[in-house]
Amino acid sequence: KDVQKEREPHVYLSKEEVKEKIQSYNSSVTDKLKMTLNANGIYTGFIKVQMELCRPITVQSSRGQGKCALSNNETAFYLPEGCVNTLHISSTNTVREVIEALLKKFFVADNPAKFALYKRCHKEDQVYTCKLSDREHPLYLRLVAGPRTEMLSFVLREHETGEVMWEAFSIPELQNFLRILDKEENDQLQILRNRYAAYRGKLEEALRGVLKPG
Repeated sequence: KDVQKEREPHVYLSKEEVKEKIQSYNSSVTDKLKMTLNANGIYTGFIKVQMELCRPITVQSSRGQGKCALSNNETAFYLPEGCVNTLHISSTNTVREVIEALLKKFFVADNPAKFALYKRCHKEDQVYTCKLSDREHPLYLRLVAGPRTEMLSFVLREHETGEVMWEAFSIPELQNFLRILDKEENDQLQILRNRYAAYRGKLEEALRGVLKPG
């Protein structure tokens, strides 16, 4: 179930509270991806992000495995379903920085503004997915929720259709969208014309039957 972003207050923890939570977190970790608290109070750790991308991504690599080459050093291809990436980040890294780091790790050339990070969590026997704001800190959410990904996981998606940031697209991409819209509009107009032509034919046939001398 997808829901609007939850208005959860950010609880500011003291250094001692952070230390206790990290100790508890590390004692529950089963994959060796532990968190580390630095002397300055900033902590580092790992998050896993599932890539749920419906559209192809553009990769800056002449060795890409894409199906549609765009140029000598750019390739467009679909990420395999269920692809999960692990990032090492700090408690100061924001959602926007995490998205940028993910794209950089994959050598993705697309504008980061095209993507959004979501959190998926279990509440009352239901799974909820909600979009995170750019200024939230994923590692803090991971620490508070604990290491179990079935309780909290992160998902990278494209922005929903209703919230597309068109300025993030290149001119060729926008021109291609316009061509697609023109084709869809013409197809729908032809469907309407055919439908009304059929209605008109039936009405004229009925009128001829009524007016036929007899």
